Amino acid sequence: MEKKNIVSIEDRIPKLKQARKKKANRRLIFYLTILFLLIAIVIYLQSPLSHVKNIKVSGNVHVTDEEIKEMSHVSGDENFWQVDKHQIQTSVMAHPEVNEASVSRNFPNTIQIKVEEYDRVGYVKLDGSYYPILENGTRLESYELHVTNGDAPLLIGFDKATYLEEMSKELRELPASIARLISEIHWTPTDDNPFQIKLYMNDGYEVQGTIRNFSKKMRAYPSIVTQLGPEDKGIIHIDVGAYFEAYSTSEQESSEDEDAQAEPEENENETQG
Repeated sequence: MEKKNIVSIEDRIPKLKQARKKKANRRLIFYLTILFLLIAIVIYLQSPLSHVKNIKVSGNVHVTDEEIKEMSHVSGDENFWQVDKHQIQTSVMAHPEVNEASVSRNFPNTIQIKVEEYDRVGYVKLDGSYYPILENGTRLESYELHVTNGDAPLLIGFDKATYLEEMSKELRELPASIARLISEIHWTPTDDNPFQIKLYMNDGYEVQGTIRNFSKKMRAYPSIVTQLGPEDKGIIHIDVGAYFEAYSTSEQESSEDEDAQAEPEENENETQG
């Protein structure tokens, strides 16, 4: 018969005690670690280390960082983890130029506010001052400018909010490369077409069209201009189809006379210079 290895109970007791002791030590270390972490968290939350130190703003173009920070109502005394992100978002979006806003926390103590502004699609002139028009048709009454930034056309004669809003929406859909070519847009309604408009372009041409579907019809403008020579003067129609109408002889002569009168003045200025 094979001999069996027999371990006496006296030999096993020390090993069992040692294993139990190690297990108890590991459990004690675990509980102490949890306790220290809780104490550290409490101390952190009660100390200035948990306060908001920085507010970073991004995405803004016309609205200043200071305006957005002021509207957020976040101060350096607030706890970083207790900041109400939804409340900040609501407050910032109350600004008439802000379309969207999002708020996030960047550890350890920075609040990030990202905004998306409404585009400025035009300006209106009232009592010698200019006021921006947003893509939703809102006129910024509180933002009085003495000169425009040249980043959007001047809207003239739009004294009815409905037509101004429609025009603003069309300008929003217009490619920026074409919008930059427009100097002025005049609302020239008629009994037959209350949506009629006339544009004065930076390259000297006039455009007659209508507010409805303006953004789509105006896309043909660059291709029409490329077919015209420098001596061609007239009106580009985009309301019904797209075609060029030359000025009449009297209109052409009047335009040439004005240019001739301007030349002596320019020469005189050059001589004086």
